Amino acid sequence: MYTNISTIKEHRKSQKSFNSSDGLIKYIDEGKGEVILLLHGIPTSSWLYRNMIDDLVNKGCRVIAPDMLGFGNSDNPDDYEIYSSKEHAKRLIELMDSLDIKSWNHLMHDAGGLWTWELIKSNPKRVSKLIVLNTLILKDGFFPPVKMKEGGFAKFILSLYRHKITSRVLLKILFRKGMNKKKLSKTEFKGYQIPLLEGKTKGMYYFFTQLSQPFPNYEETLKQLNIPVAIIWGKHDEILKWEPQKEKVLELLKIKENNIHVIDGNHFIQEEHPHKITAIINYFIN
Repeated sequence: MYTNISTIKEHRKSQKSFNSSDGLIKYIDEGKGEVILLLHGIPTSSWLYRNMIDDLVNKGCRVIAPDMLGFGNSDNPDDYEIYSSKEHAKRLIELMDSLDIKSWNHLMHDAGGLWTWELIKSNPKRVSKLIVLNTLILKDGFFPPVKMKEGGFAKFILSLYRHKITSRVLLKILFRKGMNKKKLSKTEFKGYQIPLLEGKTKGMYYFFTQLSQPFPNYEETLKQLNIPVAIIWGKHDEILKWEPQKEKVLELLKIKENNIHVIDGNHFIQEEHPHKITAIINYFIN
C-alpha cells in the first residue's frame, strides 16, 4: 500500500517496473476502480502526486503514476530523440497495454500536455476523460523563461542540475516562482532533487532545446477530441497562463462551464492544493 509514504526511498520502494521498448519505466499502481493516469512534466516525476495518490485511492480510483523515461526513478538512456513527445506517448501506450488497460481517465501537467496530445493523436480512443492541470496546450498560453539551442552551452546549463549546490539553487528558484502558498520541506525538496543528482537531465535537454523550434500545433487533434474535459488551473502561473488561451481552448475542447476550475494557486498546484484537486477529480469522474 502507498499509505504513509514520506520519503523518496519509500516512494521508490512502492513502485513497480515495466520494461518498455526503450528502457525501464518505474510507476505507481495503487487501488481498484476507475483508472486514472497521473502524468508529470519537467523536471518532476510521480513524486509530484504523492499527496494525491491515497486520496484518489480512497475515493475508489486505481491510480497509475509513471516516472517517464529520463525522469524520476526510470532509466535514463543516452539518446536524445528518444525523449520526443511522440516517443513518450508510445511508451505510455506500451505501459497501459502491459497492464491490460484499454481506456482510462488521464490527468497531465506541464510538458505532460505535449506527450498527451501525441498520445491522443495516435490513439484517440484510449482516453475516456481528460483532466488538464497547468499544461502546454497552445502557444498563446506558454511563456517559457528560457529557450536554448542544441549544443554545448545547453548541455553545460543542464549539467548544473546534476551537482548538489547548483541544483539546489536552481530548484529553489523554480519552486519559489512556481508556488505561492507553500514551501517544500527538506524531504519534499530532495524528492525532486535526487533524480537530477542521478543525472536525469537528458529529457530536460531535449525539451528545452526544442523550445527554439516552432511551437507544435495540436489544434486539429484538440478539435477532434470528443470526450469530457476538466480544467484545473493555478491562476498565478506566469509560465503557463490560462487567460490568453482560454477562449480558444474552450472552443477547441468544448469544455462545459462547470468543468473549469481556476484556483488560487501557481504552477505546482499539486503541492499547494492536492486535496482540492482530488475532490474536483472525484466529482468530475463520478
